[in-house]
Parts: sequence; C-alpha cells; structure tokens
Amino acid sequence: MSKSKNKKPGIKPGFGKKQTGTVEDGVFVYNGPMTLDQLCKRIGVSATETIKYFLMQGKMISLNTVLDDDLIAEVCLNNNLDFRKENASGSDDFTSVEIFNKNTDTDPRCPVVTIMGHVDHGKTTLIDSIRHSNITGGEHGGITQEIGAYQKVVNGKKITFIDTPGHEAFTAMRARGASVTDIVILVVAADDGVKPQTREALDHAKAANVPIIVAINKCDKPDAQPEKVKQQLSGLGVLAEDWGGDTMMFEISAKRNQGVDTLLEGVLDLAEMLELTSKEDRKAIGSVIEATLDKKEGAKATLLVQNGSLHVGDYLAIGQYYCKVRKMTNEFNKMLKVAGPSTPVSVTGLAGVPVAGDRFMAFDDEKSARAAADKRAQALLSSKGAGTSLADLSSSVATGETTNINLIVKADTEGSAEALKASLEKIDVPGAKLTVLHCSSGDVTQGDMALANASKAVVIAFSVKVSPMIRELAKSQNTEIREYNIIYKLLEDIEDAMRGTLAPVYEEVIYGHAEVRSLFKASKVGQIAGCYVTDGKLTNSSDIRVFRKNSLVLKTHLTSLKRFKDDAREVLTGFECGLTISDNFNLEEGDILEAYGLEEVKN
Repeated sequence: MSKSKNKKPGIKPGFGKKQTGTVEDGVFVYNGPMTLDQLCKRIGVSATETIKYFLMQGKMISLNTVLDDDLIAEVCLNNNLDFRKENASGSDDFTSVEIFNKNTDTDPRCPVVTIMGHVDHGKTTLIDSIRHSNITGGEHGGITQEIGAYQKVVNGKKITFIDTPGHEAFTAMRARGASVTDIVILVVAADDGVKPQTREALDHAKAANVPIIVAINKCDKPDAQPEKVKQQLSGLGVLAEDWGGDTMMFEISAKRNQGVDTLLEGVLDLAEMLELTSKEDRKAIGSVIEATLDKKEGAKATLLVQNGSLHVGDYLAIGQYYCKVRKMTNEFNKMLKVAGPSTPVSVTGLAGVPVAGDRFMAFDDEKSARAAADKRAQALLSSKGAGTSLADLSSSVATGETTNINLIVKADTEGSAEALKASLEKIDVPGAKLTVLHCSSGDVTQGDMALANASKAVVIAFSVKVSPMIRELAKSQNTEIREYNIIYKLLEDIEDAMRGTLAPVYEEVIYGHAEVRSLFKASKVGQIAGCYVTDGKLTNSSDIRVFRKNSLVLKTHLTSLKRFKDDAREVLTGFECGLTISDNFNLEEGDILEAYGLEEVKN
C-alpha cells in the first residue's frame, strides 16, 4: 500500500503492482506481454538466475526486455509452473468504446473544425483572424498558444477550432484512432489556385470522410480569380453549390477580415445539417489534442471533451497514463469546474506525457482509471502499425473479410500520375472496390505514410525514389511500399489483389553462419556437430547450406539445435551449439554452415 502511495509522477503505469499476472494452483494466468522483471516478480523467481539461463541459451535478455508468449511459457515451465493466457475482453479496453451513440445522444453539441490548406494560402492568417475576433472585453489577454484549441461564438452558437500544423498531423491523429473533426475548412488562395498541398489536404479530408467547406482566400487582391479556383476544384470532384454541387465555398480576405463571419455562419449551417449530438450527463470521453512536459507543472495535455462532461476531481485514463483532474483551464487560462461536449481544456498532473490522438475516458475512482491505463500500456507493448500489405489485402478479399483496397500512388511525373490513376480506376472486379486515396508526382513523403497508416493503404511508388528514412517509417508502421517501373506489372498485381489471387512475394534472407569445430556420433541420431556461431544466428527452423573450402557441397536443413543438453530456438553470435541435419551426410571440422530462409517481402 505504501509503495503505491509513494509512487512518483512520471513512472509509467503498466509497469507496477497492478498489472495482470497471478499464480493460481500452479498455473500462471496472464493476458498480455510483460517485462522479464515483471514476470519474475509475479511468479516469485530470481531475475538474475533467469537472465543467466537465457544467456546460456544464447539470448541476450535484460530486466526490461518485453517477453512474448513463447518466452513467458519457457520461464514458467523451467520453474515448474503451467501457464494460461486469457484474452482481454474488448469491452475492457476504454479506447474501443464508441464515443457517440445516435440512440442515446440527444443533446446538441457544437461542431469541431480543423483548418487545412497550402502553406502560403493564408491558413495561419485565417486562424489568427478567428482567434483575435474571439477576444471580448471581459477576457484579460488573448487566447494562449499552448492549448492548441479554442472556441468562437457566432450568433450565440459556439464553434470549436483545433490548431494542427497541417494535414499530416490531422492524419497522424486519425491513425491513432482519434476522429476529432466534424468539418474541415480548406483554404485556397484566389491568386494562386490549387497547389499540391491543397490536393493532399483535400485527399486527407476525403479519406477521413469529413465534410469540407472551401474558403477562397485573398479575394481582395487585384489578380484574384475565385472562379478559376472553383474550376480547378471541380476537376478534383469538389463542386461549388453555385455550380450545382454540394460544397459550400466562401470568398474571403482573412488579412482584411472580410467574409470571415459569413464563412463561420456557413460552418454553423453545415453543422445544423449534420445534426451533431452528444449526451452531457455521462462520463467524459474524448481525445488528446497535444501534450507537453512543463518544467513547473509536469506533464500536461490539451484534451477535447467529445462526449459527456469532465469535472474537476474526475479520475482519467489518458492513453497509457492516468491522473486526477485537479486543475482544468480553457484557452484564456481561466479555471473551469466542468467542461461539456466539444470543449477543449488543459489539464495537469498526468503520470506521463501522452501523444496526440490518444483516447481519454473518465472513471469513478483512481483504481479503475489506473487499471484501464495499465491495460492500455500492456496493449501498446505488443501493438503494431495499422498498415498492411497488398498480399494481405488479397488474402482478405479471397476469404471475404474485406472488399476494399486503398492505394496511395506516387509517380515520377504528373502525367504518369494521372495516367496511372485513370488506368487503376478502370479496373473493374465484381465484389471488390479500389480507392485511390491520393495520387501525385514526386517521392514518397511522410505525409503519404501518415495517410497510408491511417487508412490501411498500400503505397505504390512508380519510378520514384524511396528514401531510407521512409523505408524505416514504413517498417515501423507496418505499411507496404510496392515499387514498380513497368505499368502493366503494376496493374496486373492490383487486379490480382482485387480478385484475391495475388501471391505473396518471398525473398531469401541469410540469418547467419557457424563453423563446425567438433563431431560426435550418437546411435539414435547419427552425427552431431559441435559448432560456433561466427555471425548472425542459427534458428531451429533454418535451412542450411554447407560450404567446404569455399565450395557449396550440400543444401539441407536442421533437425535439432541445442545449447548443452537443452533444445534451443536460436543461438546467437559468439555462442556454441550442437546440431544435426536431415541428410545422411558426413560433416567435417572446418565446414561453414550458412543458415537461411524465405521471408515474405513486406516493404
């Protein structure tokens, strides 16, 4: 009890006493990955001795190493314990709770708006114009820059604005499950027209299925051509209302504050059509807009209360952290006691710094909030990116799990990009749907990867470079980048994927090498080779090439791999092992064994 009270802020929940994992009648029952230190404490064994055991197996494992199910089982069995993993109920994970419920949400709420657009088209000027016009005589000072969100009152009705650096941040939040925006205002300069970043912002908003209002800015300039902007947007499938479409477009000058009020009235009109509702009388739930570590106040976060009401004194799980709301302020740094739906607030006192897009939820007591945060921390230990591969999608199509394939296409020229998009959209496979979320010229960017991650899309790179940094990003978020320079091969693969017949691509991977240093005879298994791993590793499922005096003499595979008398899954560089091969072949001292295998190409 005293340990819990003395826990210092900043220690990550999920690595303390409250985590799951108990011994019941000789069975260790758990529901997720954990560190070696956590496991040893829960089953009451020496962490030092366990580390030594793994070291003898050729595995470098420390106290903080996160153990998978196989390693947890190995430790349990070595300590005369059985084991059982219990799957956590999805309803226990607060991040999977639906934010809105049309059946029970009967209270109206104000819209949440994000402003996006090309960097030089006046997006920041429009944000400043809205901000400054929100200051009334009753407030002392302006809206703070830290909170990352603010509200504007128009004709007695509120609009909540979220400040994001751009469409990449907007999409990165969505990749983490935060669908916080009801409406996007797309800013396009009347004297410059649609630019690549305009198209990207538009594609990101469309992928999120968020309605768009267009603000045609800089209409006070002599060379302004708002009608040309409407024409360009119509070519991208965005048709103005006065052109017979359904997209509101307003001609404004953010610099001169002309037409801004009319634009905001249009936001309210669209919000009314969307019939946005909430339920104030329920526990608060919402998303993190941004979070920082303040030198004076510690971890603090800007939260958007999306549904319910947040009160001072509430206990929150915020991503993998928890806190008690001791202080809550608005954009004017004014103290609040309660914050209703669509309200942005700043809170302090968190146990750690969450990331933008993390879900938060209020609980009845500290114990429940901490348990929910712990469960989220455990889930993050084993979570992977949301991306997928074209072969995965093809397999899902074949089994009927999905009928949708999302693509992001990058090509070497604008002409190639347009031709590729046209060709892809002509592919017609009954029962399957292909969506090109974004198509443009140029190298693959971080923005492309953010959109792919959020939309579970595959990136197609046609005759363009993929930088090492982008490859690493793709690997970390588990998103496939498929590279082509022959158009018919690209179209053929996409059509096969839509039919569910695309075969995965495999490549050979060399795992490591070992030198045969001693040989033994055993009546039951035949020849046993004592080997030393010179680089990489050997695994018990490796295929093996045998080299003698630099010449390949045999292709075979391992039938057993041991460290001393114990079976081993793998043996790393610098360790000795014993092994047998499947063929009736006499190895010799000095032979070099090359371990290799085939792995599916993901990126």
